[in-house]
Amino acid sequence: MRLCCSLILMLIEENKLLAPFTTFGIGGPARWFVEAASEEEIAEAAVWATESGVALFVLGGGSNLLVSDAGFDGLVLRVGLRGISVTDAPGESGHRIYQAAAGEDWEHCVQQTIEDGCAGLECLAGIPGTVGGTPVQNVGAYGQEVASAIERVRAFDLREREFVEFAAAECGFAYRRSRFNAEDRGRFIVTRVDYRLKPGGAPSLRYSELQRAFPEGVQPSLAEVAAQVRRIRQAKGMLMVEGDPDCRSAGSFFKNPVVTEEQLHHIAAAGKNTPPRFPAGSEAENQGQVKIPAAWLMEQAGFKKGYARGKAAISSRHTLALVNRGGAGAEDILALASQITVAVEGRFGVRLEMEPVRLGF
Repeated sequence: MRLCCSLILMLIEENKLLAPFTTFGIGGPARWFVEAASEEEIAEAAVWATESGVALFVLGGGSNLLVSDAGFDGLVLRVGLRGISVTDAPGESGHRIYQAAAGEDWEHCVQQTIEDGCAGLECLAGIPGTVGGTPVQNVGAYGQEVASAIERVRAFDLREREFVEFAAAECGFAYRRSRFNAEDRGRFIVTRVDYRLKPGGAPSLRYSELQRAFPEGVQPSLAEVAAQVRRIRQAKGMLMVEGDPDCRSAGSFFKNPVVTEEQLHHIAAAGKNTPPRFPAGSEAENQGQVKIPAAWLMEQAGFKKGYARGKAAISSRHTLALVNRGGAGAEDILALASQITVAVEGRFGVRLEMEPVRLGF
């Protein structure tokens, strides 16, 4: 059918299979499906869903998503906005602003900043998905988070039916969180993200694996650091490579838990050795909390790389990635996730939190 309104004429497809739009390769059909190529189309589709009483889900790159086998009885709005513009930041800061449309491929965006010699996103190379998802999840890897580079986020407010912009300080960024997936979940559709980057800046080498990859005293280029990040990701099955079974996943399925020092002592006693610990962010650290690896908890509870339960498995190269071995459904993935969660909580008293968004359950 076609959605007709005063501004646009846009095709809405019916019963569109969602599995091909996800990195898991899992998911039933959407009752309605539309790809929006402009902000006007996003606004009109969102208004149509509201006025029709139809549930709305915004789809980006499908890299952090698990769709129900039954699909989704609503409108899936795929954000197709494209384009990246670059300007000098106002004032004497010497920074550049990259304004990237939400539908832009994230890897393409990162690569452009690296080729331009602008530091700030180099450790986030190789992450699947689109620009629009980065502020929602506060995407981070290898010692870097987008929160440290985001200048502004533009979005459509579904409640007020208007476009709004948020400075970084208004986004509520924390570890894998933002206002967009917490208190304001489902209210905003991100349409553009502005990143503030430093031309000629040094790459980030906070992560131990990156530090070990380069000789002491050698300052690698942004391109060299990004290339090393991609090598690390590929070695862990976290780089999208056609035909690689370990790539049929949603990346890290569980978040690294943030725990108190008291919990840490209990975990160490239960595991008969102390888990690795990492900074948990200034707010958590002020409350005496630290971050520990979910992968360590899983392995201590008996879930090693390659562990399989039917057609669902743990990646052979990365403990945190649950994979579709071929023909797995959402229920297969959730059954394995539940088995892991119950075992970890039973041994350590820590309940692992799933990272992917679940749709249609």
